[in-house]
Amino acid sequence: MALSRLRHPLLSRVPLLRVRLFSSSIPSISRYYVPRALSTDGNGGLLRCTSVSMVTGFLVDLSKIKFQFGARYMSSADIPSHIVLEMPALSPTMNQGNITKWKKVEGDKIAVGDVLCEIETDKATVEFESLEEGYLAKILVPEGSNDIPVGQAIAITVEDPDDITKVPAISGGSEVKEANAAPRDVASQDKELRTSAVKIDTSELPAHAVLDMPALSPTMNQGNIAKWIKKEGDKIEVGDILCEIETDKATLEYESLEEGYLAVILAPDGSKDVIVGQPIAVTVEASEDIETVKASYSSRPVAKEEKSVALPQKNEHKKQKSIINRISPSAKLLISEFGLDVSLLNPSGPRGTLLKGDVLAAIQSGKGSSTTAAPKEQPPSPSILQSKPSSAPESALYEDFSNSQIRKVIARRLLESKQSTPHLYLSTDVILDPLMSFRKELIEKHNVKVSVNDIVIKAVAIALRNVPDANGFWDAEKGETIINDSVDISIAVATEKGLMTPIIRNADQKTISAISSEVKELAEKARAGKLKPNEFQGGTFSISNLGMFPVDNFCAIINPPQAGILAVGRGNKVVEPVVGSNGIEEPAVVTKMNLTLSADHRVFDGKVGGEFLTALQANFGDMRRLLL
Repeated sequence: MALSRLRHPLLSRVPLLRVRLFSSSIPSISRYYVPRALSTDGNGGLLRCTSVSMVTGFLVDLSKIKFQFGARYMSSADIPSHIVLEMPALSPTMNQGNITKWKKVEGDKIAVGDVLCEIETDKATVEFESLEEGYLAKILVPEGSNDIPVGQAIAITVEDPDDITKVPAISGGSEVKEANAAPRDVASQDKELRTSAVKIDTSELPAHAVLDMPALSPTMNQGNIAKWIKKEGDKIEVGDILCEIETDKATLEYESLEEGYLAVILAPDGSKDVIVGQPIAVTVEASEDIETVKASYSSRPVAKEEKSVALPQKNEHKKQKSIINRISPSAKLLISEFGLDVSLLNPSGPRGTLLKGDVLAAIQSGKGSSTTAAPKEQPPSPSILQSKPSSAPESALYEDFSNSQIRKVIARRLLESKQSTPHLYLSTDVILDPLMSFRKELIEKHNVKVSVNDIVIKAVAIALRNVPDANGFWDAEKGETIINDSVDISIAVATEKGLMTPIIRNADQKTISAISSEVKELAEKARAGKLKPNEFQGGTFSISNLGMFPVDNFCAIINPPQAGILAVGRGNKVVEPVVGSNGIEEPAVVTKMNLTLSADHRVFDGKVGGEFLTALQANFGDMRRLLL
């Protein structure tokens, strides 16, 4: 129950293919337009541009988004410190925009979050906010200006009102270019960082394209190369599958958008934890260029190793400057348990907050240990816990199993669910005999073979339709329950790589035979790792059935953002009084099955949960209700 549900399409993840072209005659360019956002360090300096294409959480309603980027920081001996605001990229397809209206005029004071102007993009008209306080010195592009290229200077701000008159009235000519010289260095640094995964002098090579590890799901930040379908030297056509990539959700195919030849594979089969954006292969247009490019890339070491040497120096410098202003409760507990020296720890949270992850990182690296304070009782190491008798060989003490991306996400999501979702548990028993008789009749009289689980799915879907308050989810931002329009049932399917939850959409409107066919198809895809994102992302309610095992009852963990999951146990024969046709109670053998509902208490109170289980019991008691 670990897969997140997407209710809106994300702009930040398209296109999926990241390709950078290189040639001796042209500079490195992006294969598709990547909007950029500028960020600053704590001292007001400019850091490298970040790609909006790697940011998650932007909804499709662009009119409600307030973008906050497009600034360049300038200063010189003759001109006071100032910021040149550029036309920002407010959508993945935007390369120019129109200034519809300026909200501020020259000389106005600006606070953080103030709307400077309204910009009309290719999607909608959105507001452009200020990230810094100061004064609007010059408006370089007036209201009504159309087709302004992304990156062109549109305004200048200063920190001191006395500097307004000292800023020259540049208008996008040569002065703008000179002012932009320093930021261009920043852009070139960004380009160098993006292309330095493999240190190659591209000016000496023929035209080629470097293929990066793509972001194939909203939560993906790294992936594994499961298998290369194409080999080095193979011809590539548009739409050809290059390789299979294991993401945090499933194993997906990576298609080519261009024709050419696969010159060199930088991340071979079985490569683990390849960071999104890291080069994985190089293609060329002409077959005669294969050996040249291959020889060049194969003879140079990957710069990732060089980076790993340089980064610790950066971190050490950072540690010297770090000041701990506050400590989270969980971090305090770990510091107390392990007797760590707080002064040796490095905070990564906002405003100098020391987080639990900072302490755990220090414990794992062996740093932060106090020489004077002895740690409290520490839990025994895994090797001690799993130690064998002395007669066992030393090498058989334990065995490590590497986790797949899916299992890592499952572990994280299960923990998040238990920590952040108040679970309410409700349990009931239903008589299974009517269901078994109904199933037997379908097989014998109509030659329709369905499983008990197929009928359970239908019964749950009808109950959710009859009790719509149970078919909702909790919106944390609004602080209220949202009721879903459709009944989409997620089915837990165990696979070698972890638990997957393919979805039966509009299950209340489908026949039992249609549900049966779809379950078989999706389960087969899930076990083969071939599920498409739309086949496992979403769902309004989940079912986990362990009736095929000797499990009488259990409690399942909710799959956020869903608000409920039904745990189905096995059927057991019991003796209990049953009212006969003569109206007299007589002992009889019946088959009972336990159903346990795990519900989000913010959505389900006792009344809603009771109504849902009552409707579910009625469905199991009379199978004709499933045909209504």
